[in-house]
Amino acid sequence: MNIFLTRSAEQDLLDSLFADIDSLVLYAGIHPKPDGRFHRTLAKRFPYAVYYQMDGELVTVVAILDCRRNRVRIRNTLIERQ
Repeated sequence: MNIFLTRSAEQDLLDSLFADIDSLVLYAGIHPKPDGRFHRTLAKRFPYAVYYQMDGELVTVVAILDCRRNRVRIRNTLIERQ
């Protein structure tokens, strides 16, 4: 099966993900660290999760991943980006 996103659908998804990232200005640090290293917040457009780390006032988004992926694959992706 092939899936095609129209430009407007793609833009809607990106706008939503950027809004989730922008919200980290207010809410960074309150999210759980399921793997012990990176904070994870679930995107409003589930099934995506934003993984980030904090260093003082600096927030670095490490990955935006599809939660439907295999947990081992998610963990391996995060290890690679550490």
